[in-house]
Amino acid sequence: MKRISVLIPCYNEEENVVPLSEAIIEQFTLYLKQYDYEIIFIDNNSTDNTRAKLIGLCENNKKIKAIFNARNFGQNNSPYYGILQTTGDCTISMCADFQDPVELIPRLVREWEDGCKIVCAIKAKSRENPIMRLMRTCYYKLIRKLSDVEQIEHFTGTGLYDRAFVNVLRELNDPTPFLRGIVAELGFKRRDIIYEQQKRRAGKTHNNFYTLYDAAMLSFTAYTKVGMRICTISGFVIAMISVIIALVYLVMKLVNWNDFAVGNAPTLIGVFLLGGIQLVFIGLLGEYIMSINQRVMNRPLVIEERRINFDEEENDESSDSKK
Repeated sequence: MKRISVLIPCYNEEENVVPLSEAIIEQFTLYLKQYDYEIIFIDNNSTDNTRAKLIGLCENNKKIKAIFNARNFGQNNSPYYGILQTTGDCTISMCADFQDPVELIPRLVREWEDGCKIVCAIKAKSRENPIMRLMRTCYYKLIRKLSDVEQIEHFTGTGLYDRAFVNVLRELNDPTPFLRGIVAELGFKRRDIIYEQQKRRAGKTHNNFYTLYDAAMLSFTAYTKVGMRICTISGFVIAMISVIIALVYLVMKLVNWNDFAVGNAPTLIGVFLLGGIQLVFIGLLGEYIMSINQRVMNRPLVIEERRINFDEEENDESSDSKK
């Protein structure tokens, strides 16, 4: 019997984890009776009662498993690490807030059985804030134009991944993985299915400007060269313009400076303009350097504090090992 793993990353989702697990089990009971399943919650150091709820779920159903992170390792590392811990013939990753409807699960499995190694769930519509939706759309289109690798618009990581692809992820050894980019880059046979993202069932979103900016810059620095090319080309063009202006002022001074004196305004404007451009480029360069630094340090994706309902062999592994 084939086994399907369902991975649920969570952080402060005390109101959602119990009804979500019940809804997922119902999908398997009604539509996927021929499959075994496991549900793995990976908790990113919640500060509410999420962990207590998960312990109760695990005690009542051995097919529900939980991993408790020692601290919050971010919205990219924790789900990625969770995928590596799954044991099914395929892994379905979805959010804990019901924005990804559980009705997607049978659709994803059908596409997988049809031969697709990766099935991406694409948000064709969303009930989120229209302004946020517009900003996301602009970002996806921009990064798609700039990237050397195909970028999948409105794909957040929700989807199905065959065991063969999960094994590839285990071999990557990337301390700062960006799953959405990896899915597009590695070239497995993929199919996209469309769905409408729902409103959060309960609780508050944990995304803010900083987390969204962090994800955007991770994608930008990992999959585009255009940032550095803009700095290089712009620096060359500005340097040439500066040389020309310097020569013009030199000629003007040699001829008769007093006739062409225009005060200090041009000099001040030029200094502030060039200073601002330099600060932007230094910041952009810093983003690339920071990305390189994180990869060079090669720290573990996640440090586990505890895991529940995994096999004894897995429980004996070092809690800070990285697969």
